[in-house]
Amino acid sequence: MKIGIYGGTFDPIHRGHIAAAQAAAEQLQLDRLLLIPASVPPHKELSHGSASGKDRFEMTVLATAELGSQTKVLDMELQRTGKSFTSDTLRLLKEKYPEDELWLLMGTDMFLSVHTWHEPEVIMSLASIGAFSRTETGEDEAFAAQKAYLEKTFGAKVATLDNPHVWEVSSTEIRAQLACGKGREALTDPVWGYIQRRGLYGVDVNLKSLTVDELRPVALSYLKPKRMPHVLGTEQEAIHLAKLYGVDVEEAQVAALLHDCTKKLNIEEQLALCERYHVALDDLQRKALKLQHAITGAEIARHVFGVSDAVYEAIRWHTTGKPNMTRLEKVIYMADYIEPNRDFPGVDQLRKAVWEDLDRGLLLGMESSMEEMIRWGNPVHHDTLEARDYLTQQLNEGE
Repeated sequence: MKIGIYGGTFDPIHRGHIAAAQAAAEQLQLDRLLLIPASVPPHKELSHGSASGKDRFEMTVLATAELGSQTKVLDMELQRTGKSFTSDTLRLLKEKYPEDELWLLMGTDMFLSVHTWHEPEVIMSLASIGAFSRTETGEDEAFAAQKAYLEKTFGAKVATLDNPHVWEVSSTEIRAQLACGKGREALTDPVWGYIQRRGLYGVDVNLKSLTVDELRPVALSYLKPKRMPHVLGTEQEAIHLAKLYGVDVEEAQVAALLHDCTKKLNIEEQLALCERYHVALDDLQRKALKLQHAITGAEIARHVFGVSDAVYEAIRWHTTGKPNMTRLEKVIYMADYIEPNRDFPGVDQLRKAVWEDLDRGLLLGMESSMEEMIRWGNPVHHDTLEARDYLTQQLNEGE
């Protein structure tokens, strides 16, 4: 297996990093790509105003949404004390992947100075070097000379890589631009959203006054990359259902974008949020992550983003449902269930039912959800049972 290793301060990670990583993965035919944010890089000091290691790690994880599932972010250097030496990192990775081919990826500045690094002979004995240009003009002559030198002096294996979608911008420049209200175009949506909600690099945004388009990247920044398509799909389906059934479209979008904003948190983190916002839980809710994220997500939506009561309730009940749901609550419950990325037996029939009759589709969705939970040996919350019974009675009385 070929493994690419791409390290850097990533302060912040930007489209230039992503373009280079994509080019390297394609040209070297990498099976896996490891991104490794540095703790204290040996070649430079972190500047005043830099993000913390945790923030840089989180932003790097968010950026992998554009790099695919073969990409993983490691915090191994952030966990070490002192300066982060590449030779130490490669030793650890070689122990973990003894049979695999390691490729150390780097841009122009690093490539032209790698022979001056700590233990360069160790670096080039453990990994091949993949060097990509960071400028549109290229550095063919300098690259060729350095490649020949490293091969002769260290016996290195070097590949010089094309970088056809180069971004001639550095993280330093982006930090300066962000402090002046510029630079957003160099960042992916989730990274930009993370910077806004964390107030990094001098960015100051009122999260309670965002438009839907402004909210979207911030909402994505709460998610694991694999969940982002689901949330965007839920927004798409919520728009469709809102128009179909006379629901406020903007409220549907906001609820859809925030409905899973605490989904990635563990039980301890969920319970801590419930304690912070003084939310009482029953016995089943205290044990079930699936139930907790709807409750805590609604609290974040209200306290952080200042959503309306209607949006709060739609997020609060999107997992269990409840008796006498509003149309917005029904729309979010079903948009989450049948969004375009969902692919399970019976989803097409469920979509057809919802598009023809919201209440009958909702009942079918609740019954399907209950059947699945019972099949997996999970208890059904009383809110769902009461919602099913209420809806059944309403439909029978209307016949």
